[in-house]
Amino acid sequence: MKGIRKMNNPFKRMTKREWALWFVSIAIVVMSNIMAGRVDALTLTATCIGVTSLIFAAQGNVWAPILMTIFCIQYAIISYRFRYWGEMFTYLFMSLPMSVWSIVTWLKNARNSSDGTVEIRKITRKGAGVLVLCNVAVTIAFYILLKKLNTPNLIFSTISVVTSFFAASLTMLRSSYYALGYASNDIVLIILWILASIKDPGYIPVVVNFLIFFLNDRLAAINMLNMYKKKTVPIRFSGNSSSNYWNSRKKSLFLHFKQEKL
Repeated sequence: MKGIRKMNNPFKRMTKREWALWFVSIAIVVMSNIMAGRVDALTLTATCIGVTSLIFAAQGNVWAPILMTIFCIQYAIISYRFRYWGEMFTYLFMSLPMSVWSIVTWLKNARNSSDGTVEIRKITRKGAGVLVLCNVAVTIAFYILLKKLNTPNLIFSTISVVTSFFAASLTMLRSSYYALGYASNDIVLIILWILASIKDPGYIPVVVNFLIFFLNDRLAAINMLNMYKKKTVPIRFSGNSSSNYWNSRKKSLFLHFKQEKL
């Protein structure tokens, strides 16, 4: 219940830079739909929701997995249209449940602050090992399944499933490395939907969507890595606090964490 009470308006916490990025991203998504020759309501709403979810995820806000849950359903339908069975299965039976689980864990771990952000957890070596083994198992299982279903672009479809599983797992575990996982998945998805757009230009907006996703996730990953490089002592991360930023009060573009020396 405490976490639910923290679910205030996430737009109130957006910086001017985030507002600018959000407006530009939405404008590009709308223009790509128009330039594709037809405006598909499902594709348009899915891409807008996905872009907005990224902004909220950068804040560590619980609205991010909520919007991502909606995006998972819409994207699964889009994938079904092109017979990208791997994408459909991934988002319906893996990303969607993980997004719901993320909502629960994020609400449960909402910090005692007014902004509804959550505590970021560092993954142990044992946890990383388990994650790698799970990815290997997912790779083998889905390759066999997708091959039997005659999935288009089998290799990239399989890689997409694996990177998506990896990214969703990091988000669910509240790891600050989530952006690296999503950035790698974005690259694969860009390739997948470029191949689909060659056959049907109507999927060009989906390519644009994941290009925007990649730029957002890439910047988030770079900012996170820069924060690690600047530190000479072990640190642990917790969610952003409106009253306690970095001593220099420099804000990263996407990842807003405060540092605490162990």
